[in-house]
Amino acid sequence: MAAVGAAMAAVGAAMAGSAPASVAAVVVEGGGYRWSSRGFMGAHLFPVSPSCSIRSKKPSPHQKRAQTRRISRKSPTVGLDRSSMDNTKSVPENNLELPSASPNDITNDPELATFNGNTELFGGAEVMEQSNMDEVGEDIQIVKRRQNDNQKRHSGIQVEDLISMIKGAEKDILLLNQARARALKELDQVHAEKESLQGEIDLLSTRLAETDARLKYAAQEKIKNELLADEVEILKKEIAERESIWKDGKDLKVNNTTIKEHVSQSPIIAGELKALAAENESLKEEVKVLKSKLIEISKNGQYIAEMEKERLALEESTKQLQSKLVIAEANASDLAKVKSECQVLQRKVEHLQAELEKSTERMLLPDDITSKNQALQEKIDRLEEALAQAQVDKSLLEQTQEKNLLLNEQIKLLEQRLLESDNDIKAQLQIYQEEVQAFQRSLEQLKHENNKRFLDGPVQDLPWDFWSNLLLCLDGWMLEKKMAFDDAKILRDMAWRRESRIRDAYAQCKDKNEKDIIANLLKLIKASTRPGLHVVHIAAEMAPVAKVGGLGDVVTGLGKALQKKGHLVEIILPKYDCMDYSRVKNLKVLDMQIDSYFDGQLFKSKVWLGTVEGLPVYFIEPHHPAKFFWRGQFYGEGDDFRRFTFFSRAALEFLLQSGKKPDIIHCHDWQTAFVAPLYWDIYAPQGLNSARIAFTCHNFEYQGTESAAALASCGLDVQQLNRPDRMQDNFRHDRVNAVKGGIVFSNIVTTVSPTYAEEVRASEGGRGLHLTLAAHSKKFLGILNGIDTEAWDPSTDPLLDFQYSANDLNGKAENKAALRKFLGLAASDARIPLVGCITRIVPQKGVHLIRHAIYRTLECGGQFVLLGFSPIPHIQREFEGIANQFCEHPSIRLILKYDEVLSHYIYGASDIFIIPSIFEPCGLTQMIAMRYGSIPVVRRTGGLNDSVFDVDDETIPAKIRNGFTFSAADEQGLNHALDRAITYYRKKPNWWLELVKKVMMIDFSWDSSASQYEELYEKALARARSQQAHISSSTR
Repeated sequence: MAAVGAAMAAVGAAMAGSAPASVAAVVVEGGGYRWSSRGFMGAHLFPVSPSCSIRSKKPSPHQKRAQTRRISRKSPTVGLDRSSMDNTKSVPENNLELPSASPNDITNDPELATFNGNTELFGGAEVMEQSNMDEVGEDIQIVKRRQNDNQKRHSGIQVEDLISMIKGAEKDILLLNQARARALKELDQVHAEKESLQGEIDLLSTRLAETDARLKYAAQEKIKNELLADEVEILKKEIAERESIWKDGKDLKVNNTTIKEHVSQSPIIAGELKALAAENESLKEEVKVLKSKLIEISKNGQYIAEMEKERLALEESTKQLQSKLVIAEANASDLAKVKSECQVLQRKVEHLQAELEKSTERMLLPDDITSKNQALQEKIDRLEEALAQAQVDKSLLEQTQEKNLLLNEQIKLLEQRLLESDNDIKAQLQIYQEEVQAFQRSLEQLKHENNKRFLDGPVQDLPWDFWSNLLLCLDGWMLEKKMAFDDAKILRDMAWRRESRIRDAYAQCKDKNEKDIIANLLKLIKASTRPGLHVVHIAAEMAPVAKVGGLGDVVTGLGKALQKKGHLVEIILPKYDCMDYSRVKNLKVLDMQIDSYFDGQLFKSKVWLGTVEGLPVYFIEPHHPAKFFWRGQFYGEGDDFRRFTFFSRAALEFLLQSGKKPDIIHCHDWQTAFVAPLYWDIYAPQGLNSARIAFTCHNFEYQGTESAAALASCGLDVQQLNRPDRMQDNFRHDRVNAVKGGIVFSNIVTTVSPTYAEEVRASEGGRGLHLTLAAHSKKFLGILNGIDTEAWDPSTDPLLDFQYSANDLNGKAENKAALRKFLGLAASDARIPLVGCITRIVPQKGVHLIRHAIYRTLECGGQFVLLGFSPIPHIQREFEGIANQFCEHPSIRLILKYDEVLSHYIYGASDIFIIPSIFEPCGLTQMIAMRYGSIPVVRRTGGLNDSVFDVDDETIPAKIRNGFTFSAADEQGLNHALDRAITYYRKKPNWWLELVKKVMMIDFSWDSSASQYEELYEKALARARSQQAHISSSTR
């Protein structure tokens, strides 16, 4: 207000014309403005934020946040905004001459002193002071420059400056009114906050009083608890004393009889005992009460701790509220001072307004000059904007031109590269076309040469796949009624004999359509003689498409061996959904369906055909609601009996409906043992009577027993078959036995090794069928299985990294190193023996001996690798525990699954192969191991006894000794054989090398076994012909 008064005094002096030409500059600071005696800074007022108008007030957090937002936006709220200040620039600024005044005159003025004394209230906060002062300094420099210009151009004009000063004063008055209104509003807010705080203080005081009361109560409870604790300790001591007395009483039970007599004689003692017992019961009750009180005490202790935390929190809140109250009281006193000062300012403002109204009446406003200056200023602003826009457009144009130049250069470069690329592509395309033409010429030449070799070469050199595929085609055309049965039979015989003329005829038209091929083949028909036997195997497995155990290997190996001997061999299998279809060649479905009886009605089945390992195979796909062979596994279903009775009948139905006349129908294991009774009871009377039935049981452990009524599903007569001499189980007479039915109704019965055939004649080995075998002993014998020496050949095995043979064993050592690396076994010493084991981990295989062999090999300094799994959960879990124990061991590794590729690796890498079976019908792993140069360690049982002979057994000819054997199924027997093998491997390397070469050259092929089966087939057929001749002669 003092600054405004001084300004008005200067205005009055200027109007009176008493101001000297030059006056010393005097600056008055206050209220957020700077004023100079040279003029009111060109009528510019430099504002300070009103939020900083009361410096002594301590703002609340809410006010601080609001103040921070206002500062961040730089929006002045007291005085003129920058735009309003800049509007005065259009008015010519003159040098306003005012009466001189010294600083002492200004500061001695009581009003000025009052106002200046309150600069802390209106001087602004520290956060805004520096920024406002910077702006003020810039504006002062601008004003000074304009003042100098105005002094030169308008030295005689003073009215404009006076008008500017008056406008500024009016705005100052308005701003002061606004500041006063805000101050009153803030005062009301402070009062409201004070009342709110007072309410909170009262509430906290009440809660504090409640807390004190609770603390007092807790203290009292604590004292009570301490007293109770003391009482508890006393009672514990009494209880301990009574327990000691009770223990003493227990010791006295030895003399209980004497004491009872004494008590009975002394009624006083009896009364005391009763009193003690009653007192003991009362003490027990008191102990229970004390325990409950102890629980309450512990809960009270927790409650006291929570109350103590709450009390501390309340005290802290009370302290904070008290400090806020002090601040609020201080703010209230400051606002009272501000209110009084505002009243003084209001009176001064009213006086100033009156003076301004008087001065306004005496002034003449130069409206024309003002309007012209404004218009000129607007034109200048527009020109400056246009110039700036032009500069921007110019720079953009230059940048666009530069970009266009760069783009043109890039386009030229790309065009050049594109041209070069086109030329390269054309050149490459020309080379490719020339190579394709050359390849086509070579291909045509190769085809021509192949056809020539195919036609000129001997028929014996043709692969069996060719002949099997031709036979399947002939069967398919016959079954689809595209060829007469008799014609197809003659052509099948030609293919059976592998005649060159049918080969030539088929090769000449194999690229033609089916009709032309059939017509060309029918030209060859003429009488022919049969070269061999027609054998049909009906089985549940066949390697490699559907293999679970050794059965699949036998079906494939025996079939291929018989095929090589000139016999027609066909296989009938279920069409499992989980088969390995990649190993089936030329798989296709026939355009026919067979109707098979089951459960009192007919069900259709599709027939598929293809070749597996060169053998023709028919796959039966039943269309039964139970989806018998769409289960994701071969065996292990709850209705396996029904599944395979259906399949057995459907297979015979296929043979009947296709018109085939096989010589031998060979069925395997209990799954297809139903074929034998079905053939004689149902299909032989219908015309399928040319065959003799052979049955091979691969393991008498699995016999396929079921309730007798289950046989009725496939159409068999339960009453006729559920008899002791037929299919009735020897242990349970209400059940039928499929293996027993196969034995009784077959013409030939075999098992898989001579030793096993002897073992099953005993009650333990035969599992109840020893009496049945004894009754049919003339047709029962054991034939040792062989292995497929083409599939199991280390010199050509594609699954081995390094092939080898008996004449070159370097590959075996390399395979051993590769397997060690693959499994993470130690490989620093190549002479450490590697013991292998590939097996199903079931009791038959000697689970306890396999487990012992792992640790025994480790004790002997060897390495052990096991590949296999167990279908028995607890055995699988046991070996999983062993596998985890040795998961990072450098010498032991267990892979608990079956892996075909890894099995070849282990055969090719192992030095010793262990098979400690409790019983083993045949066993193929020992033969495969020897084929791959791994020396077997086996228990003498079944087929192991027929194929492995101990190197130290002098009762056996030296030329057939090939491994290490033991008899007793215990750890000592295994140790004796395994220790000898490891010792010989280490101490007799040259002897061991010769042994490896020797076992690799043993012939374990199917040739010998197939010859024995061939002899059995011929004898059975000869007996049948003899019987038929005898019947014919007797009828005549």
